[in-house]
Amino acid sequence: MKKLIVASVALAAIVAAPAFAGDDMAGMNMSMKTSASNAALTDAEVKKVDVATGMVTLKHGALENVGMPPMTMAFKAKDTAMVKQVHEGDKVKVRVENVNGTLTIVKLEKQS
Repeated sequence: MKKLIVASVALAAIVAAPAFAGDDMAGMNMSMKTSASNAALTDAEVKKVDVATGMVTLKHGALENVGMPPMTMAFKAKDTAMVKQVHEGDKVKVRVENVNGTLTIVKLEKQS
């Protein structure tokens, strides 16, 4: 009987967990598939640059190739040259891809 109660509580916790999750990423396709044929660039604004970690925080439009709706998120840059060429407030066009399980900026073009 004790095992049945423990199992029931555990199952209830698993079933209820999604109800308590925030919907910050609601509608996001978590498969993060990549599509080489869809090489379109997405408009974004640089919100933060961290040269030490190689991360760039972007407020971006929908990233269709990885199934991500518009949001603000930090991404790893493919190389440090990308990080050094942008500053907070810059308007950019980016291509983000799933590289070995990490969403990575693989192309970045600064807009004038």
